Amino acid sequence: MADVVGVRFRRAGKVYYFDPASIDLVVGDWVVVKTNRGAELGWVVIAPTQVAASEVTEPLKPVVRKAGDEDIKHAQEFAEKTREALAECAKLIAKLNLPMKLISADYNLDGSRLTFFFTAEERIDFRELVRELTNHFKIKVELRQVGPRDAAKLVGGFGRCGRPLCCVGFLSEFSPVSIKMAKEQGFPLNPMKMSGVCGRLLCCLAYENEQYRVMKEKLPREGQLVSTPMGAGSVVEVNPLKETVLVELQSQATVEVPLSEVSLEDERSGKQDKKS
Repeated sequence: MADVVGVRFRRAGKVYYFDPASIDLVVGDWVVVKTNRGAELGWVVIAPTQVAASEVTEPLKPVVRKAGDEDIKHAQEFAEKTREALAECAKLIAKLNLPMKLISADYNLDGSRLTFFFTAEERIDFRELVRELTNHFKIKVELRQVGPRDAAKLVGGFGRCGRPLCCVGFLSEFSPVSIKMAKEQGFPLNPMKMSGVCGRLLCCLAYENEQYRVMKEKLPREGQLVSTPMGAGSVVEVNPLKETVLVELQSQATVEVPLSEVSLEDERSGKQDKKS
């Protein structure tokens, strides 16, 4: 077993394990930790606990201390300086004519390292850009290419539902989403309606997919012959969430019937099989 504390650096960001170093910590505490980027400011989301050694993939770096007012002040000051950094980087990108889109910038806690995040359609040779940025800022500069979903998470915004993006609010990791999920839920196969602001399939398609799959197993197929209290007909559409069936009767009228009132017709034997 390993002693760990879970720390986040961004809202809905990935949780990283650190060695609590015998410091008395509780959820919500701001802490200074050592990372590959130097000192960073984060907050505790998992109080000190023990986990299986197999869950710790790398040697644990320690929590240096609980963050004080000076630490938080420094972090705020560097956050304000990122605007100047982004403006300078954008000028150099235009000067070097690089096909990349700048997303955000981030200083570490002591200001010794500056990281820029960007998107691009292909791999970019940005060595000259790094040299010019390093000469300008006189600190270690790093550029990171991110995908469309990570870019949306960094920038933020609102989804087509009118709510803040899930990736910004609570999704710490992205789950696989497929066209099959959209089909399973009867979603219009229109890229504009299936895609989020990132241009990728909506993350929310994964939320209820299993529920749709289980519920659809109980429902008749489209085109299947059924009996209802209003008469016999064929299934036009099913609604897994309401557990209802839209049936076109022999009179050509269309009615919505609860699943509990629908029976499957067996044309060969003339018997009826109650759908449960």
